[in-house]
Amino acid sequence: MTRNPKIAALIAGTLTWTRRILLGLGGLFVVILILSFTTLPFWMYYRLGTTSADYRFAPKRIILLGAGGMPSEANLLRAYTTAELATRFPEAEVEIALTKGIGESLSGSAIGQLRDELVQRGVKENRILLEVRGHNTREQAQRIFEEIRLPEYPIVLITSPEHLYRSLLSFRKVGFSNVGGTAAFEKALEEELTYRSEKLGGRKLPGPEVGESLQLRYQFWNHLHYQVKCYREYLALAYYKIKGWI
Repeated sequence: MTRNPKIAALIAGTLTWTRRILLGLGGLFVVILILSFTTLPFWMYYRLGTTSADYRFAPKRIILLGAGGMPSEANLLRAYTTAELATRFPEAEVEIALTKGIGESLSGSAIGQLRDELVQRGVKENRILLEVRGHNTREQAQRIFEEIRLPEYPIVLITSPEHLYRSLLSFRKVGFSNVGGTAAFEKALEEELTYRSEKLGGRKLPGPEVGESLQLRYQFWNHLHYQVKCYREYLALAYYKIKGWI
């Protein structure tokens, strides 16, 4: 034990704040776990993917906002949704916004593979434009507005549900006024997935029958995942707001 009262007070204060932080984080984790058993995380996720997204015009350009590498869950879902929308609006151009590394070949890049994915899904290659310079949503919006330079030009954005609201606000901030969005939601599986574990053999375990509880097997984990996505996006929205980008 130190004999210096100042050092002792500093150590005691540090321990006190450490305990408070750990207790706060523990409490937050418990709240997140409890919310995962409710429908609130789904509605948080759904609202991010639908708020301010409605449009009643035929878009002249459908813009797929890419995410990360290829193939990936996010990009494949966005490509699927983009191809569906391109079929509905055959006169619209389709633009992919995803950065490409300096010196990276188009065929070996994620944006090139995304283009190929759209072509495989029936979108003609001569309809597809590529925006490879933007490194985040703000810069992608700026670059595309520099190309079009028509505030009333009707565009529709395609991205993941949690990212759509920030994307819409970003594109409106740089000057677009006719902006709609379609979130790349997953399609629900209609098949019945419950089962009785005793029919499958193996050890009999105490507790509830897990095979008959979709809440424990799927919904809890999905809702936990939704919360992680939504909380990250709320922080991104706050950052964009502070920067004046939305």
